[in-house]
Amino acid sequence: MCGLAGFLRTLATPGRDVHRQWLESMGQAIVHRGPDASGHFIDDHIGLAHRRLSILDLSDSGTQPMKSATGRFFIVFNGEIYNYRILKQALEEDGYAFKTGTDTEVLLALFEQKGFRCLDDLNGMFAIAIWDTETKQVFLARDRLGKKPLYYYDGGGCFAFASEIKSLLELPFIPRKLRPDAIKDFFAYQYVPDPKTIFENVHKLPPGYWLTTNGTQSELKQYWDVSFSKVNGHTLPEIRDGLYDLIDDAVSLRMVSDVPLGAFLSGGVDSSAIVGLMANQSKRPVTTCSIGFDSRRFDEVQYASQVAKQFQTDHHEFTVRENVASHLTDIARFFDEPFADPSFVPTYFVSQLARRQVTVALAGDGGDENFAGYSKYRTDYIENRLRNLIPKALRIGVLPWAAQLAGTINLPVARKAQSLLGTLALEPDEAFFITNSFFRRSVWDELVTGEFSRDTADYDPADITRQHYRKADTDDHLSKILYTDIKTYLPGDILVKVDRMSMAHSLETRAPLLDYRVVEYAAGIPSALKMNGKEKKFILKDTFSRLLPDDILYRKKMGFSVPLAEWLRTEIRPAVETAFHNENAGLAQIFNINAVRKLWQRHLAGDNQYTQEIWSMLAFELWWQAYSGEPQRARQ
Repeated sequence: MCGLAGFLRTLATPGRDVHRQWLESMGQAIVHRGPDASGHFIDDHIGLAHRRLSILDLSDSGTQPMKSATGRFFIVFNGEIYNYRILKQALEEDGYAFKTGTDTEVLLALFEQKGFRCLDDLNGMFAIAIWDTETKQVFLARDRLGKKPLYYYDGGGCFAFASEIKSLLELPFIPRKLRPDAIKDFFAYQYVPDPKTIFENVHKLPPGYWLTTNGTQSELKQYWDVSFSKVNGHTLPEIRDGLYDLIDDAVSLRMVSDVPLGAFLSGGVDSSAIVGLMANQSKRPVTTCSIGFDSRRFDEVQYASQVAKQFQTDHHEFTVRENVASHLTDIARFFDEPFADPSFVPTYFVSQLARRQVTVALAGDGGDENFAGYSKYRTDYIENRLRNLIPKALRIGVLPWAAQLAGTINLPVARKAQSLLGTLALEPDEAFFITNSFFRRSVWDELVTGEFSRDTADYDPADITRQHYRKADTDDHLSKILYTDIKTYLPGDILVKVDRMSMAHSLETRAPLLDYRVVEYAAGIPSALKMNGKEKKFILKDTFSRLLPDDILYRKKMGFSVPLAEWLRTEIRPAVETAFHNENAGLAQIFNINAVRKLWQRHLAGDNQYTQEIWSMLAFELWWQAYSGEPQRARQ
């Protein structure tokens, strides 16, 4: 696992020595992604920088940037190509003689042979930058699901790229001007969805896309998408056996490593299944790591311990107690953008724990999005069935009025009724956005103020959800929302969280359930086998009933939740009060700070209904303090 960076040398001045210093600074900014080695390449047209975390071929022969056998191409690469041995064998049969044991050299040789079409052959997680010395073009590509990040800046006649935004911000020609619509996106989703970033002219390369540019002309193209149009018509036993064998193979591919390897273990279905498959394939005990909390409502260690005992793993645990606040500011720096999924806290600590034991950890990410594991899918499923039973004229004409009436009654049951009635009045894609939004529009409208309110009045973050929901090549509602999450929540939240928190500790994470073959297979499984009555993730649980006991398979899902409301009132309280009482804070540029303080006082009095909004505002302010650097005002 590594970090990469580079820029086209389109600036007439300064000279090569200064540009080399820029490259070194860009690489140093992401040293945590690759502490084992560094490398640079610079010519009259481009500069490339690389930081290496050695996983395969630990010798110096794997150092990047790497030059192709012909000398035409130079590559910097972040990730792992799991099927590189098969690809290498085919290339050797074509006469290619390899000098290293790395997947990087295989990838470079395959690109030289096939160009961008080589991406279709790759099974892995990757961010790639390849410089063509003949055409004077740089080729960028990102893996299908977005496991590995890749950012680029395109503005003012300059082009640059890197694994993290902090590396780009080392370049003096990149301004820190904020995007108002991206800020509004953040408060709606808890993250900034691709291809935007919080900074103007800095973009995320979307998952499953490649880009080529010479600095003046660029081409951006999608090379992969997941299709839900072909439904698997096999019997349940056949689907189950096919799924088991596919995931088993995905685990096997991800156990190839020249350094110590282990797994995250929460005690849930996904991570427990991964650990069980690893144990079946390993000659030695699998190293497993779990995180617990003092609060029993959020503590899953007992289930993780049960699974660890069943598979006789080398198990390690860490309990998060009163050490959260001291880490929040440092953690915020790793994200480069405001990020408010509170599960980054346990992810940070479990990555820290795992890195003490191993360099590579397998994780269960992707199970919920592929197989309908979140509670919100069940809620949305029920709401959509009700929606279809109500005549459209009644939904549009009467339900909004009824919801407004319920909102005048200050009782918990009335608030729930208001939410349900309001959601039923909406179209399915709009309703799913509301389900996914963590900063309610009513609260937003109450808080947003001044210039920022005017600048963003005509922008609706729900457009992102609508776009993906309507693009899904199916009429099945559950499949549409799974596709939407695979395109938004998965790469924008889950994978960002895991990548940044693991890389903060120079730990590589691998997700067998995000093998693209598993994703494509899952997309073809009928929705009724994913959401079967009240049972979420039915087919995955049924598949692994041969491996895991019922009390692990069918226990209530907890996820990676944290005792957030209580943390805000206790340990994190000083950080919140500092943020909410700073008249020059970033929040004060967006919200009426007096209205923000009123919400905070209600929370302190025991009203938990604004917990997520308060946490989101704190997350934004922590990011602002870490990254603002006296930015220009957030205007379009």
